[in-house]
Amino acid sequence: MDIKQEIEQLREQIRYHNDRYYNQDDPEISDYEYDQLSLRLRKLEKEHPEIDQSDSPTQKVGGTAKREAGILVKHNVPMLSLQDVFQKEEVVSFVEKILSERRDTVFCVEKKIDGLSVALRYRDGKLTTGITRGDGISYGEDVTDNIRTIKDVKTQLKETPPYIEIRGEVYMKTEDFEAVNDKLEAAGKKLFANPRNCAAGTLRQLDSRVVKERKLSLFAFNVQETEGITFTSHAESLEWIKKQGIKVIEGYRLCHSAEEVWDAIMEIGESRGGLPYDIDGAVIKVDDLSYREYLGATAKVPRWAIAYKYPPEEKETKVKEIRLSVGRTGRITPTAIFEPIRLCGTNVERATLHNQDRIDELDVRIGDTIVVRKAGEIIPEVLSVVKEKRPEGTIPYRLPSVCPSCGAPTIRDENTADTRCTNLNCPAQLTQHIINFVGRNAMDIKGFGEAYIDILIKEDYLKDVADIYYLKEYREELIEKGLIGKEKNTDKLLKAIEDSKKNDIDRLITGFGIRNIGKQAATELKKHFKSVLDLRNASYEDLVAINDVGDISARAIVEFFQNQENDTILKRLEQAGVNLNSLEDNSETDQRLEGMTFVITGTLPTMGRSEMEELLKKHGAKVSGSVSKKTSYVVAGENAGSKLTKANEMGIPVLTEQEVLNRIG
Repeated sequence: MDIKQEIEQLREQIRYHNDRYYNQDDPEISDYEYDQLSLRLRKLEKEHPEIDQSDSPTQKVGGTAKREAGILVKHNVPMLSLQDVFQKEEVVSFVEKILSERRDTVFCVEKKIDGLSVALRYRDGKLTTGITRGDGISYGEDVTDNIRTIKDVKTQLKETPPYIEIRGEVYMKTEDFEAVNDKLEAAGKKLFANPRNCAAGTLRQLDSRVVKERKLSLFAFNVQETEGITFTSHAESLEWIKKQGIKVIEGYRLCHSAEEVWDAIMEIGESRGGLPYDIDGAVIKVDDLSYREYLGATAKVPRWAIAYKYPPEEKETKVKEIRLSVGRTGRITPTAIFEPIRLCGTNVERATLHNQDRIDELDVRIGDTIVVRKAGEIIPEVLSVVKEKRPEGTIPYRLPSVCPSCGAPTIRDENTADTRCTNLNCPAQLTQHIINFVGRNAMDIKGFGEAYIDILIKEDYLKDVADIYYLKEYREELIEKGLIGKEKNTDKLLKAIEDSKKNDIDRLITGFGIRNIGKQAATELKKHFKSVLDLRNASYEDLVAINDVGDISARAIVEFFQNQENDTILKRLEQAGVNLNSLEDNSETDQRLEGMTFVITGTLPTMGRSEMEELLKKHGAKVSGSVSKKTSYVVAGENAGSKLTKANEMGIPVLTEQEVLNRIG
């Protein structure tokens, strides 16, 4: 991979993870892993300034404003991010550079709370608006009603300046976070990964009663804009906010040298394990407000502040057992269960060991003392084994040769480190297998949720996916037991099941859950086979010749159809009337959009996004989720958001639904 390709790949990765973190409140990687991606990209861009950086995430604030979360409000003052640093040398360099220009500069060092930034606007002392950061530059989301439920926020100030905008961080105390997760767990719902995710998801709730019940907290940390009142320093503004009854960042410290700044950072770092809330660093700011104005900001960060990020917290504990779980594809995952420890504000007692290779690399054994870290306060991981504390008599751990769920033989995949169960209808995989089968990208059986799947499996109505199409034979029984609800709800689901029989074969192929065969590969297979039966009879050589089907995928398809149980399921699906023949006449479909990449945004007049996506792909186009230099066209409907804005900024042509239909003819 050349440098330009690596830079583009890093930019795409960071854009994706920005969306997961800022907009979906559901990050997939830790802060530490994200920081490593960002550092690598910044390094490469610095070394290769000739490569265009105008569209790089290093030049922009990470989030976007989501219209569905509330009314969009224009920012009066940008709510910028901070430049992250990770080494003492970087902190010293920042401080000394400023001191070299102005020797009497004072720095304020304060905790960096791990939460969600908001701006509070007061007119004549009354709270009028609460806004999220959104895209940080143009718009944020109006969350005023939810902000009013936070006890740390005052709706009426003691003093009444004509206007003041205060920036704060909404967060969740550890005990309140654990109470929310306990309640979700009792209700059988998905838990939040950490307090930051919980706070962000809660603040965007449409029901303010839920927000009040979850007990969010807030620290104010900056004055953004004022009318009728002036401050000369940051510390002065914090003291004024405190007098109004609003909580400000605790224990901030004023420093006059790089050494004092570093001491303050270390002091905060030493205290973080005992705090009742999560922090993810320390912030170093210039205290003098007029000097801040002189220093200014880049498009993304102020020049008068940085954020020091602490290394991942690490603690020792003992392994009690290694527990195995079987996933939807049969992959067997070992998990270390250890004596509970507290990391970054939450209790931790398990961490994945991934596979046999990772176990061998660590040489982790039951009874071992291990070092665990929780990088970015998200995903616990076993860092190492303290060999000198190993008790006598321990033995190396090996994954079993049989599945812990069904007893079928296990096999290690070629070219991967995964061990999996060879029984494709293993009971441990059944719930996830059916969830995949009825999901939106597969058979799209609306209303067939996980709760129904679980109860139907438990009551022995579902033993494989074919059983779904025989549920109608038990209609009266299902209504009498109330497993899917009363008559109306049961009939509604049975009709959705019946309607799904007419789906095209790419949906059925996706629903089979064959390893490495997702929606895109299934669409490609549909172009080459007139029926599922033709696909069943295809050889390995036939399959590897197809675009999007490599060696592993081809072997998985052959293996799937050679399995006797799967053959029986296929026959039962056919007997139930499920369509096994392609609905497309491939001879008549043209590929006039081949080589073009489209992005769909907004609400289209007559088509859903998935329908438009299928139509474009049918004519050879690729469909992407984000706008980039590779985008050929953006298809926009009503309420198109940041993707449309970005397309206009980059000069990418924008089409309406009708214009797309006209082009396709």
